Amino acid sequence: MLIAAGCQSNDTAGTLDVAGAGSKEKVTQEELLSYCPVVSLREGTAYFNTYTKDGKDDPAKIIYQASISDVTRSCTNSGGMMTMNVAVAGRVVPGPVGQAGTIKMPIRVVVVRGAEVVYTQLHDYQVQVGGTATQFVFNDPAVIFPTPAKGTVQVFAGFDEGPPQKKKPGDE
Repeated sequence: MLIAAGCQSNDTAGTLDVAGAGSKEKVTQEELLSYCPVVSLREGTAYFNTYTKDGKDDPAKIIYQASISDVTRSCTNSGGMMTMNVAVAGRVVPGPVGQAGTIKMPIRVVVVRGAEVVYTQLHDYQVQVGGTATQFVFNDPAVIFPTPAKGTVQVFAGFDEGPPQKKKPGDE
């Protein structure tokens, strides 16, 4: 019963000390209840294959295959701007011609409001791989855009071989 009672709170001050007793960093009730857009994967962006120069689409010439298994986020709001930390988790599996070393994966984070792109960033994320499957966790902690009304923006993360366009608030 004591465990169940610990899960409920009558904290009328509206704050939780999540960083530890006596810390200066507190999460307010407003922050806990504020809107934080969900991150989704677009169709076709959860998998990425790298081939040798002469082996495009030849399964025998795959250097590595990467896949995204999960996406998540956290949000803060300040001064009319939302800052998201978007995280992507997955794994890299060496292909028939794979070898140990550092690989680059093109991971894009994009925020759209209707047809308008309010943030986009393509990252060349580097991962050290060996002879077996390697897990990775990527995050973009600086996804910043005007605080949206609930349900007005969509956030996507995934592999993208497209152009490395950048758009952040203030970019023309």
